[in-house]
Amino acid sequence: MTLSVQWLTIAAMMSAGLGMGIVFDGYRIFSNALKFPRWWLPILDLMYWIAAAIVVFQLLYASNNGEVRAYVFVGLVIGIVVYHWLFHRMTVVLFHWIIQAGKAVLLFLKRLLHFIIVKPVYFMYNVLKFVLGIGSAITIFIGNLVVQLMRPLWRLLMWLLRPLTRLLHKWLTPIWSRVSENSQLNKWMMNLKSIPARWMNWLRRK
Repeated sequence: MTLSVQWLTIAAMMSAGLGMGIVFDGYRIFSNALKFPRWWLPILDLMYWIAAAIVVFQLLYASNNGEVRAYVFVGLVIGIVVYHWLFHRMTVVLFHWIIQAGKAVLLFLKRLLHFIIVKPVYFMYNVLKFVLGIGSAITIFIGNLVVQLMRPLWRLLMWLLRPLTRLLHKWLTPIWSRVSENSQLNKWMMNLKSIPARWMNWLRRK
């Protein structure tokens, strides 16, 4: 293996170490911000290390056909140490700023949707409620007015029909008398009237 390939492998491993540090800090910060349950952390750690191993192997295979040498681990360690020494604080600040910016954008979108959708719907609901209230009040007023106006006409109509009602009463009274004298019909009417009393007696016995 040539010296250039070795230096290329070390550079690739240093880059992998830097990337591992950035991704690790990022996923830790985002998992805390999103408030994942604590039992999720071991699963996320396992997924992180599996993904990191896959990426390191891909870089190693691209640089020296996958040969594992001591300088490979040296390059990874150098990359991780350099990251924590030079870029750790800046990365943490950057990720926190991204989270705060994301929260600010979501809050703005929430308020925008509330202003564009919720407020107009609520305004239309109040307008419709007000219009229906006025319509109900007007309808009730018109109904009462019609009843008041129709009362004299109804009295006049009843006065005009009084001779006819007296005549009908005179005709129907004998018929009703004959019907009421029917013993079978009277018995049936008495049985019908006694149904509530029988029902109450049955309930008392229960």
